[in-house]
Amino acid sequence: MNRPERFRPPSVDEVLRSPGCEMAIARHGRQATTGAVRQVLERLRRDEGVAAVPVEAIAERALASLEERERPSQRPVINLTGTVLHTNLGRALLAEEAIEAVVAAMRAPTNLEYEIAAGQRGERDAHVRELIRELTGAEDAVLVNNNASAVLLVLNTLAREREAVVSRGELIEIGGAFRMPDIMARAGAVLREVGTTNRTHLRDYAEAIGPQTGLLMKVHTSNYLVQGFTAEVSPAELAKLGREHGIPFVDDLGSGTLVDLARWGLRHEKTVQDALKGGADLVTFSGDKLLGGPQAGIVAGRKDLVARLAKNPLKRALRLDKLRLAALEATLKLYRDPDRLAQRLPTLRLFTRSAAELRDLAERLLPALSGAVGAGWIVEIVDCSSQIGSGALPLETLPSAGLALKPAGKVSGSAVEALAAAFRSLPLPVIGRISQGALLFDLRCLEDEAAFTSQLRQLKPEASHALA
Repeated sequence: MNRPERFRPPSVDEVLRSPGCEMAIARHGRQATTGAVRQVLERLRRDEGVAAVPVEAIAERALASLEERERPSQRPVINLTGTVLHTNLGRALLAEEAIEAVVAAMRAPTNLEYEIAAGQRGERDAHVRELIRELTGAEDAVLVNNNASAVLLVLNTLAREREAVVSRGELIEIGGAFRMPDIMARAGAVLREVGTTNRTHLRDYAEAIGPQTGLLMKVHTSNYLVQGFTAEVSPAELAKLGREHGIPFVDDLGSGTLVDLARWGLRHEKTVQDALKGGADLVTFSGDKLLGGPQAGIVAGRKDLVARLAKNPLKRALRLDKLRLAALEATLKLYRDPDRLAQRLPTLRLFTRSAAELRDLAERLLPALSGAVGAGWIVEIVDCSSQIGSGALPLETLPSAGLALKPAGKVSGSAVEALAAAFRSLPLPVIGRISQGALLFDLRCLEDEAAFTSQLRQLKPEASHALA
């Protein structure tokens, strides 16, 4: 019996001399290309032992593996989930002014901690401190890398080895299983719970105050609401109680906003200004949620307390870098012109898109999407509800419109899952959500129609036509 001749691969040098490898070397260097060629040849010896494979095909495989290796792990995606501030998708989009500020700070040395006029060392928070004071009315402010860090810094500074008094109904858990009691423990504070899950009274706080009390704290229940038979103590009452006993009152707003969202038809959310006017000695809030800027944590309030925070050694470990400071400064400056804020700040622009505008968008996209998925799928325009996300306004929904994709035949969960995976595998991954047996694309966050439609022809036929 004649046995097929086993594959005898070319030498590494022979493959490296091919046109395909010359391109790979130009893009990725000789060392990386040589390693990739060796890996391809090893796989051929192991998996395809009898088949002859052309040298150029080997070079193409090596180049493809190098290109895949060099593709950034963090990639742009199209967010069609219906959640505007999606934690897993990076939360707030930056305004163009903020992007330009970041690019400028990346390209040259900056006066990050240098006072140009005086010719001496400066302080990095100074780049945004005056803006925060101007916009909020706070006496002073300090910056860290997120709101959890802001809370950590406040607790460690004012309540280390002392008690922090908090209502039991406000001991929240935020994304990633980070719990307020755990943050307090890491800060060295002793948690003093008062009241019950649904009802806490002023007397509960008053009875808890003693020689070891470091601060009174109110925590925004960012991703849930307690309703029904409830009672809570107002910030003004807590502020008064704190003043009577010489104890700081800290109001943790979580998301934080600098404008009344009711102006654009959204539910009113307490602003930083409201919290300070309500008597809070310190207010903590985020820069990358409702504020619409980069990830940051901000503490604003009494000058003497902020000075203590700034001297805490933890502040250095939690400080912002020059890029986020540049983005935050540019974002805050947009708030000086509230009349144009909805046009210039992406977060607010996405919040305020009307359902009618989104339905018109759905009608424009329907033909292209139907053609891409084929006759095996029914594509319909549907009304849906978007949400703000990232724990902000947990019960607030925004009337929206989208496109629902369902199998034309018997509903198959596996087919819908596979179609969702096919959209995620596009060069610019499209992220939707599965709801009621359909793949739903909420269009609230889609502003670049061309980016979406131009790649639909690359949708894999086996994932769109044949699965139903």
